Amino acid sequence: MLKDLLISSRSYRSFDESVKIPYETLCDWIDHTRYCPSSINLQMLKFCIVTEEAVCDALLSCTRWAGKLKDIHLPPKGNAPVAYIVICSDDAVIANAESFQKDVGIVAQTVMLAAAESGFGGCMIGSFSKDKIAALLSLSDHLTPQLVLALGKPNEEVRITEADADGSVTYYRENGIHYVQKRPLEDLIIQERKR
Repeated sequence: MLKDLLISSRSYRSFDESVKIPYETLCDWIDHTRYCPSSINLQMLKFCIVTEEAVCDALLSCTRWAGKLKDIHLPPKGNAPVAYIVICSDDAVIANAESFQKDVGIVAQTVMLAAAESGFGGCMIGSFSKDKIAALLSLSDHLTPQLVLALGKPNEEVRITEADADGSVTYYRENGIHYVQKRPLEDLIIQERKR
């Protein structure tokens, strides 16, 4: 069921580095995105796969993780992602990539669901140095990193909980478990006005 897949597809920030993701598997996850909706059907996103350990380490240093958890360094030492997919906009297709951010979200979620279905997981990272990653990956000038997907075999527990009574949805860690608060359904639905 889709809802079960969504529940299992959390933002993981700790991975078993001994479990690698085959390059062909990463390509297959990207292949899923070819069937996603695309603004004006431009399909202006490109994907850079990173699996080489040294490049993964260098890419990790260009990212910032879980900004709300000030006293914790993530991922923990020895628990880094084993692969990355960097989603890039292609200015050769259209110059105004900022107008197409919804496409980035659609394909990112699709890759993450494909990863979860395959027994893997990851974290979407929006806090990173575009210039450093572009240089590290020797990207052409017309390619701009828009989102980084860190991927691997999760080795942490992430639990979904209800939002606090005050409406807080801040994630937190307690006893090694990562808790993610979610608003109740009734807070999401806008009631139709009666005429």
